[in-house]
Amino acid sequence: MTTEMITMKLEDKFLKEIDALVEKSNYHNRTEFIREALREKIDKTKYKEAMMSIIHLKGAHKGKKTTDAELHMIRKMAFKELTKND
Repeated sequence: MTTEMITMKLEDKFLKEIDALVEKSNYHNRTEFIREALREKIDKTKYKEAMMSIIHLKGAHKGKKTTDAELHMIRKMAFKELTKND
């Protein structure tokens, strides 16, 4: 896996909060903490997109009620898609 260096500017107050969390937790350094925070944000965004797909599919039936079995299948497909890159 190739990594690329990026530069970020953060306010002192925000950076001090990060440092305090790094010190209290099992993170070895700021980079590790920020990398994990970005992963969590990506996962949360994928989850939101999957849920929006479910909502869209549920509404696409136009008057026809979505059955519990159909919703279960849609959720299963969405979560499979979410975990595909893990």
